[in-house]
Amino acid sequence: MITKKNPSIFSALPQDALASVVVFLVALPLCMGIAIASGVPPAAGLITGIIGGIIVGSISGCALQVSGPAAGLAVIVYQLVQDYGIEALGPVVVLGGIFQMIAGMVKVGQMFRSIAPAVVFGMLAGIGVLIFGAQFHVMVDDAPRTNGIRNLLAIPEAVYKGVMPSDDTVHHLAAIVGLVTILGIVLWAKFAPSKLKWVPGALVGVGIATTVAHAMDLPIKYVDLPDNLFGTLPMPSLAMFERLSDYHLILEALALAFVASAETLLSATAVDQMHHGPKTNYDKEMFSQGVGNFLAGLVGGLPMTGVIVRSATNVTAGAKTRLSAILHGVWMLVLVAAAPSVLRLIPTASLAAVLVFTGYKLVNIQNIRRLMHYGRMPVAIYAVTLATIVVEDLLTGIMAGLALSIGTIIYSVTHLGVRVENGGNRIDVHLEGSATFLRMPKLIDALEQLPHNVEAHVHIHGLNYIDHACLDAIANWEQQRNQTDATTVVEWQELMKNYQRVNAMAGKSPGRPLVGAGH
Repeated sequence: MITKKNPSIFSALPQDALASVVVFLVALPLCMGIAIASGVPPAAGLITGIIGGIIVGSISGCALQVSGPAAGLAVIVYQLVQDYGIEALGPVVVLGGIFQMIAGMVKVGQMFRSIAPAVVFGMLAGIGVLIFGAQFHVMVDDAPRTNGIRNLLAIPEAVYKGVMPSDDTVHHLAAIVGLVTILGIVLWAKFAPSKLKWVPGALVGVGIATTVAHAMDLPIKYVDLPDNLFGTLPMPSLAMFERLSDYHLILEALALAFVASAETLLSATAVDQMHHGPKTNYDKEMFSQGVGNFLAGLVGGLPMTGVIVRSATNVTAGAKTRLSAILHGVWMLVLVAAAPSVLRLIPTASLAAVLVFTGYKLVNIQNIRRLMHYGRMPVAIYAVTLATIVVEDLLTGIMAGLALSIGTIIYSVTHLGVRVENGGNRIDVHLEGSATFLRMPKLIDALEQLPHNVEAHVHIHGLNYIDHACLDAIANWEQQRNQTDATTVVEWQELMKNYQRVNAMAGKSPGRPLVGAGH
């Protein structure tokens, strides 16, 4: 039976076919651009896009998610290729895929939903900064520097090369192509006719820039794509896989699997919020991504993730089933097989400009404003994650953000605030947070410093937890002060009211109080 929430592939064919064309047009320049940003041939990105569409789209746990090479992994791949050579890429991607398949089978997919938004936003912003910095140089037909900081510091040099023509370079010509691409993207988003809004701005920008480059016969770099798609890709061999005995490459595979899984499942969560159909099976989605990466690694492709930009485009274009994601891979395969010469017309600077714009968009200031509503700590986690990614690397940045998030949680559940209000003849002590044995020295020290010649009131309504060690410590302190004729009042009834309120919210009987009658 066909329902509105779960249409059959055949009933949704017209909508899915149209949506697949839109996604294909978005994915095509990104697949090649991300490959260039990763330091590998464009064919590697196209291979991954085809596998992500046809294979992963057929078995994914999130029917409307689109998989392919992602900007977030370009940073990891680029560093991997620089450190170990392009020959190490295939084995690492294969091993990362195996890790993902195992994770899916043992059902750890749900764990990735618990990553703090501050870490996720910081990760995306850090990736955006790195991509922006590296691709800014490619946009002027120059080589990226060796790390993120050097790329950022060298941006003024790239600007100078782009605006000051030199007789023996073409940097300024490539810069014109890049600028035309970005202007095309921005102006199309602002002024596109309503009936043509479905056409991706990136495709428009690349199309205009390609036309300008060939009309002016500019001697700049163009996409290098062989007639045989596999011709420039290093096919993994048994000798290559023997390199996985190096534990550094195993760690690289783990990092790749972790980042790819996090990006995929966070993207799937966002996709679920955009439609009313069946929701994501996270473990199945993780397993399907593992299959995709395993196959992509075997043929020398890039690693893949579920990608939010392509997935959101898929949903907004009206896709109803997984057929849309599958067909977008089919269209890519047909184009690459039948007309690779069309792709060779595209300037490298134009694809780099698309990624410069993508990197800029990833650094979303609105995310910082959202985090500020929850206090300063989430913003600090965001900043630490972003800065560590830029200064060190992606995995270190994520680990730093997660560590700070866990530390914040530990602090919040163990923190005890002691606020003393001195009213002359009366002192009020307000306890807030969690009173546990870990904070008992601080509690006892604060209480014992109260003078004996004033009336002391201890308020405990601000506590969200108190253990028996602190209960006994407060009761003993109260008893000792009363024995010395010092007026002491511990507001035990406040604790009883809190206890009754919590139980009422939980729908339980009040039962016995938390403290004894003698208190």
